[in-house]
Amino acid sequence: MTDSSYVLKDFKIHLPSDLEENQLANFPAYKTWFSALTKSLNAQSSPKHIFHESPYKLRSIAVQSVDRFGGGRLGFLKFKADVRTDDGETLPASVFMRGGSVAMLLVLKPDDAKTDDEEFAILTTQPRIPAGTFSFIEIPAGMLDDSGTFSGAAAKEIEEETGLTIEENELINMTQLALQSEESIEGEEQVLQDAVYPSPGGSDEFIPIFLARKTMPRSQIEEMQGKLTGLRDHGEKISLKIVKLKDVWKAAGRDAKTLSAICIYDGLRREGKL
Repeated sequence: MTDSSYVLKDFKIHLPSDLEENQLANFPAYKTWFSALTKSLNAQSSPKHIFHESPYKLRSIAVQSVDRFGGGRLGFLKFKADVRTDDGETLPASVFMRGGSVAMLLVLKPDDAKTDDEEFAILTTQPRIPAGTFSFIEIPAGMLDDSGTFSGAAAKEIEEETGLTIEENELINMTQLALQSEESIEGEEQVLQDAVYPSPGGSDEFIPIFLARKTMPRSQIEEMQGKLTGLRDHGEKISLKIVKLKDVWKAAGRDAKTLSAICIYDGLRREGKL
């Protein structure tokens, strides 16, 4: 097979030999990204839009590499989009596409606790080779698959990574709750997900953050410290780390989604929404 190109509407798409046109078009992450970008480009037609007088246009997409998961399922894409004005003014548009993930802040309270100061959170310690470490500390998280809802994926990840069973209706979507009163940019409808974007300068990844609160015997909470979990056949080697909720920002201070979770949690509590 050889590389191929085709024209879609008014821009060109270049594909490597191991990716077909229909595979790209049906890739959920690509569909989400392309829909948002199209709405943003179209919004420039409004006289109120900041780029109205010299609008940007999508000229081409060049897919540079493809990673696949088990069974040949499309996993990650690396591509470059050419987005520029008629005057040749360009925007940085190299994209590592991986789609959405979910993250969970799990707050545990001993059933004999006298104050909220005794609340704990579950963190995970696991290898993160892209970061160059075998012991990255973060809140439980995982990629979305193509089959379920955000809350369903969150509940599934909680059970896989911690062993706790949390029902979907016990989960609170904190990012959605926090963004309910978000104001749109003048002249542009909101096209983003109700989620945290950890690296929007280079990746499409978005992460809705859920909260689960559970009251448990203190002995059960203590038994979770250092517990080995995760799906070994998926390459997961996870150990649990139980820390006081007030110390999470220090214990997992290198992880953007953990810091986001604590920030949103504290903000929602201050406003009386939790």
